[in-house]
Amino acid sequence: MTTLDAKIPEGPLAQKWTKHKNNINLVNPANKRNIDIIMIGTGLAGASAAATLAELGYNVKTFCFQDSPRRAHSIAAQGGINASKNYQGDGDSDYRLFYDTVKGGDYRSREANVYRLAEVSGNIIDQCVAQGVPFAREYGGLLDNRSFGGVLVSRTFYAKGQTGQQLLLGAYSAMNRQINRGKIKSYTRHEMMDVVLIDGKARGIIARDMISGEIERHSAHAVVLASGGYGNVFFLSTNAMGSNVTAAWRAHKKGAFFANPCFTQIHPTCIPVSGELQSKLTLMSESLRNDGRIWVPAKKEDAEAIRAGKLKPTEIPEEDRDYYLERRYPAFGNLVPRDVASRAAKERCDAGYGVNKTGEAVYLDFAAAIERYGKEKAFSSGIENPTKEQIKKFGDEAIENKYGNLFEMYEKIIDENPYQTPMMIYPAVHYTMGGLWVDYNLMTTIPGCYATGEANFSDHGANRLGASALMQGLADGYFVLPYTIGDYLSDDIQTGEIPTDHKAFDEAENAIKDQLQKFIDVKGDTPVDDFHKKLGKIMWNKCGMARNEKDLKSAIKEIAELREEFYSNVRVPGKVDAKNAELEKAARVADFLELGELFAKDALHRNESCGGHFRDEYQTPEGEALRDDENFRYVAAWEYKGEPKDAVLHKEQLIYDNIELKTRSYK
Repeated sequence: MTTLDAKIPEGPLAQKWTKHKNNINLVNPANKRNIDIIMIGTGLAGASAAATLAELGYNVKTFCFQDSPRRAHSIAAQGGINASKNYQGDGDSDYRLFYDTVKGGDYRSREANVYRLAEVSGNIIDQCVAQGVPFAREYGGLLDNRSFGGVLVSRTFYAKGQTGQQLLLGAYSAMNRQINRGKIKSYTRHEMMDVVLIDGKARGIIARDMISGEIERHSAHAVVLASGGYGNVFFLSTNAMGSNVTAAWRAHKKGAFFANPCFTQIHPTCIPVSGELQSKLTLMSESLRNDGRIWVPAKKEDAEAIRAGKLKPTEIPEEDRDYYLERRYPAFGNLVPRDVASRAAKERCDAGYGVNKTGEAVYLDFAAAIERYGKEKAFSSGIENPTKEQIKKFGDEAIENKYGNLFEMYEKIIDENPYQTPMMIYPAVHYTMGGLWVDYNLMTTIPGCYATGEANFSDHGANRLGASALMQGLADGYFVLPYTIGDYLSDDIQTGEIPTDHKAFDEAENAIKDQLQKFIDVKGDTPVDDFHKKLGKIMWNKCGMARNEKDLKSAIKEIAELREEFYSNVRVPGKVDAKNAELEKAARVADFLELGELFAKDALHRNESCGGHFRDEYQTPEGEALRDDENFRYVAAWEYKGEPKDAVLHKEQLIYDNIELKTRSYK
C-alpha cells in the first residue's frame, strides 16, 4: 500500500487554484496544433472539454456510442445546476457552496477540489448564458434560482425540468463549431475497448465501430475519459440503458486506480419499480421537493387499505398523514440530502407504510403548493375571494410553468394525473460518487490519462448534492482540464504524431479481438441480460441502500460464481466483425461483473457509515450514519491485480484545515 499524492497546491484554500494556474506550464498556441487529444464520452464533461480544447487549438477526437453526441445521458438531468452567484441575496457565497458540498458528502471529499468547484461555478452560468441556454428568469428578467436538498439557500439555476438537455445543447453547439472547423473529429457509434500505453503513458485507444464491427486504432498524446458513472451495475437504475463502466474499467486494468466504488447514490424521487420485466427506472427531479411534500399514512391500516385499492390518498385527512421528513428533520424538511431522504423512505416502507402494491413507494404531494400558488396568483390578480376552482386553476398553471414536463412524463408512465393525486416515488440507483482516482490536475495514476465528470471520484465524497453533477461536469470541461492538461502536454511539443503501428497497439488490439471472439465461442444457453439482471439483484439486495458484513461477504462470493458461470454459459449470437448489440452488452456486463465484486470488497472494508454507504452495524441510536473519522478519513483507491479479490488498497488521507469535522445534522 502507498499513500497517494494528490498534488494539491500549497497556500490558503481560496488562493490554491489561482496560484496553481499561474505556476503550471503552458503550451504555445502554435504548438497546440501539433498535439492530439482523445475524448471518450460527449456528455457535459466530454463535450465542454472537447469544445474548449479544440477552441484552444488542440486536435481533438471524440468518441461516443450514441448516434449523436447530443444523445449523451447528460440530457436526462432535469432539475438544475448549482452556482454561488447569490442572486437571491440569501447569504450564498463560494465558501457556503464549498461547505455545503463537503458536508453533503459526509466529509469524504477533497477540500481543494471542492473549493475550486465552487470558485468556478459562477463562470459556468455566464458561459452557458452566452451560449443561449434558456435558463428560467424572474418577472424582471433576472435569472431565477430554486432550492435543492442539503442547503439553506437558493442557488440552483434551471431550465424548467430539462436543464441537462439545454446545457448539453449549448456544449454540443460549441462542439459543432469546432467540428466544422476541422478541429474536432467526431466518431459516433464507436465504443472504446481499451487504452493503449506506450512507455507507461496513455497514447491512444482501441475502439470498435458498432455499425461495421471493425476494430480501430486511434493515437493521441493524451486520453480523457468522460464516460460517466457505473450505476447500471445494479441493472435497474435511472441511467440510460447503454451507460456502462467499460472505458473506466479498461483504464483501471491498465493501471488507473479505482476510488471509492461503494460510494453510490440512491436518489429518493424516482418512479417505483412496477414489475419483473422492467429494464430501467425513471428519475423525477429533486427540484420537485421544493414544492412537493413527502408523506405516508400515519396509520398502518390506511397504508394497507391503499395497497389493496380500498382507499385513495386524497381521502386521508391531514391529521392522519405522516410528513416524516418534516417531522424528523425540521430545519431542512423535504430538502434533506438525497441519502438521508432515501433511507428515511426505505425505513417507512420497511415498517409497513408503503403505498403501492409492492409496498415500496411513498407520496410526493403538490396539493399544498397548488393552493399556495393559486391564492397568491388570485390575490395579485385582484380577486379578493377566489373560489376553490379558481385557486386550483391558478395553482395548476403555476406548477405547470415550473415542472410541467415532469408532470407530463409521470402521467405517461403511471397513468395518473399528479395535479389531482399525489405522485408515488421510491429511491433508486442514480449517480456514482466513486470512479477513477485523479489528482488535482484530474490525471489518473496513468500518466496522460485523465478522467472528468462522473467518471472520476473527486468532488462529491460519499454523497452528491442535487444539481452538483452538471456543475462538476461543466467545471471540469470548461474551466479545469483545459488548464491542467497543458501542464502535462508541454513536454510533448516535439514528440510528433504517435504511430499506431507500435507493438503496444498490436498487443491491445489482439487482446480485444480474442476477448470478443471468446464471447461468441462460448455458445452457452443464457442470454447476456439474464446475467446482468442476476448481478443487479445481488447488488441491490446486498450492496444497496443498506449493507452489512454478512451480506457483503455473500455478495463477493455470489458475484465471483456468477462471473464464472457467465464465461462458461453466456449466449452471444452473431459475429465479431459485424453489427452485434449482444456482443456489445456482453463486453459491458463482463466489466460490471468485475466491478461489482470490487464494489462489495470496498464496502466491506469500510467499517463505518457515511453518505451513500450505510452499514447496518454503524449507525446512531436515531438510525443516522455513524462515521469513523479516526480510521476511515481517506479515499480508498484500488489497484488492479488480476482479480477483484486481489485488488490492493492505496489511501489518500483527507485533511480538513478549513472545515470542522462533525456529525451531519439536518434537524
